[in-house]
Amino acid sequence: MLVLHSWTTPNGRKVPILLEELGLAYEVHFVDISKNEQFEPDFLAISPNNKIPALVDYGAEDGPLSIFESGAILTYLADKYGRFLAPRGHARWKAMEWLNWQVGSLGPMLGQLGFFAVRSKEKAPLAIDRFTEEAGRLLGVLERRLGETRYLAGDDYTIADIAAYPWMVTATTVQKDVLADILAGKKAIARWMAELAARPAVQRGMAIKPPPRGIS
Repeated sequence: MLVLHSWTTPNGRKVPILLEELGLAYEVHFVDISKNEQFEPDFLAISPNNKIPALVDYGAEDGPLSIFESGAILTYLADKYGRFLAPRGHARWKAMEWLNWQVGSLGPMLGQLGFFAVRSKEKAPLAIDRFTEEAGRLLGVLERRLGETRYLAGDDYTIADIAAYPWMVTATTVQKDVLADILAGKKAIARWMAELAARPAVQRGMAIKPPPRGIS
């Protein structure tokens, strides 16, 4: 049995998309970060960094295995089930390269931009300018790459695309007022996003949300 501990953030959307793409049965335990549930001792036991998502594979070969960090979870599932990540060679390392680009660059920069430009009540112009500039640079990197290849790693859809997509949804919705000018005319990004948005598994993964309050 696979149990996913997550929330409705861009990082929290990545793993459900892959689980849906793989057609696996899984349970979701929602960790409400607005209520600081990520600091509860039970969650800390499986995610020492107090961050979502975390996955527990109760059917792992050597007994139950808990994994935290979205990139590690995506890699584990792709390797275990033999899909969306090549087992070896150039294709594997291109996917890993762009997966790590998302985890180390695109996600953190858009996350900081979202805090300073959207969520923070007190605006810090220097911080907003800094993260807008870096987000613009990264979106330029993404546009150039997708102008050269169908998907981030090349011809095949991989966990790199799955990792980047939820963040780009945030960039084009929640952060659209900040990034509209930067995203204008980026046809390769728009083409890639439309293609991924049309995938049923992506739609299901993005739609997962906790039940209404009072319903268990």
